[in-house]
Amino acid sequence: MTFFWVGREALRIKRQRDATVEANRSLTGDMVWLSGGKFTMGATDGEPDERPLHDVQINGFWIDKTEVTNEQFARFVETTQYVTTAERTTLKNSPLTGAAEPGQAPGAFTFIPPASLGSLEDESQWWHFTPGANWRHPEGPDSTIVGREKHPVVQVSWQDATAYSQWAGKRLPTEAEWEYAARGGLNHTAYVWGNEKMPEHRWMANIWQGAFPNENIAEDGFKGTAPVGSFYPNGYGLFDVSGNVWEWCADWYAADYYPKGLHKNPVGPESGAASSRVMRGGSFLSSDSYTLGYRPSARGKATPEIRRADLGFRCVRSGVMP
Repeated sequence: MTFFWVGREALRIKRQRDATVEANRSLTGDMVWLSGGKFTMGATDGEPDERPLHDVQINGFWIDKTEVTNEQFARFVETTQYVTTAERTTLKNSPLTGAAEPGQAPGAFTFIPPASLGSLEDESQWWHFTPGANWRHPEGPDSTIVGREKHPVVQVSWQDATAYSQWAGKRLPTEAEWEYAARGGLNHTAYVWGNEKMPEHRWMANIWQGAFPNENIAEDGFKGTAPVGSFYPNGYGLFDVSGNVWEWCADWYAADYYPKGLHKNPVGPESGAASSRVMRGGSFLSSDSYTLGYRPSARGKATPEIRRADLGFRCVRSGVMP
């Protein structure tokens, strides 16, 4: 009986994926239409907050093919004169250590490999608050995005991502929408492209190779962010849903939300653990020796005002297929 159920489920998922691909065959533009459907969210072999596995029903929605780029964000800033969180505020308390931050100029967190390494659980060893760092200067005031117009924008807070989304007539995806889209029509697979980490010995995402956080041998071709679309898309034609930069989601984060959450178009808990929002997808800093955040079920979290050199976003829009 189980064998026949698994077969029917696999056929249903294939039909669902094929229908989505066919619906987008004649579409142009920077968004993909996902017709919605049922999928299994979470994983049995991941972190505790990825469990339990549960079925989720999602309505159809549009989603950006890529992460929002520097040039797209620049148009928003030029049009609205928006000033990002990193350009106008300091941090009262470190979101990494909880300790009070000394008086300092506005800025953001940049990645600096430590001279000596303790426990990998202590992120403050490599994340340093850098005055003058922001989306225009991702690694600090002496850095620039000139020549990186097609790279994903980083050093944007959840508030910044929300402001852009509203300006664009879109919104941030719910965590369930994000995972549904990232899986690309594949259910229960370890990665967004399947179960083999390097099919045909090819890197499928911009992640860390080497001993994190001091040795990055960049076998995938990139030590930092990559231009969006540098790697193969998933089954729904979406790029960089694994690696490159973490992506903000709309939901508050709660480690135990899955057992409590609604399973039809869930929008997350009413408040978050440590007042954190969900981020998904992993980044160029995701490493097998440190974090497997680039898996489709992996969950990240950060306070809404955090801005980091590996954190960006993509947008979605509710609606119907035209």
